[in-house]
Amino acid sequence: MSEWPKTVRLSEVARAPVRVSLAPDDVARKQIAKQLGLVGLPAFTADVTLRPWLDGAEILGRFEARVEQICSVTAENFEQDVAGRIELQVVPAGSPNAPQEETSEEMALDADAPDPPDVLEGDIVDLSAYLVEHLALEIDPFPRKPGAEFDYAPDAPVESPFAVLKKLKDEGE
Repeated sequence: MSEWPKTVRLSEVARAPVRVSLAPDDVARKQIAKQLGLVGLPAFTADVTLRPWLDGAEILGRFEARVEQICSVTAENFEQDVAGRIELQVVPAGSPNAPQEETSEEMALDADAPDPPDVLEGDIVDLSAYLVEHLALEIDPFPRKPGAEFDYAPDAPVESPFAVLKKLKDEGE
């Protein structure tokens, strides 16, 4: 397994695909858990391949994690497995393949169109940051412990003072 955080230079990818297996140590997992607002991150592994794409790189891979969160119903800690895929392209700053800024006031969005490539600040791909970002997208923001159910019974409605007066008036007639 490789060190954490893990970065790769675009020049390494230009020569041949780069395969990386990552598993952050306990200290790194604690930092990631804190960054993502988790109680803990007992496990996190990823297998990623970077291959040349235009003048940048394509990042493809899978990750698996075990996250510890607080149940939004019972407020108890519990663990659950999370898995996901990472699939994106990156290009260096100033690349002719970088997305161009829209100058018009209206911007047309196509949900079915592929995402534009990310533009790097230099020539270094921070795999660790991309993996943490994709992990964050897979985590349930309102986690529910298996079997936890939310039972809500509304309180009896409080009668308004005007309704009480109306009843008294109606009874007096």
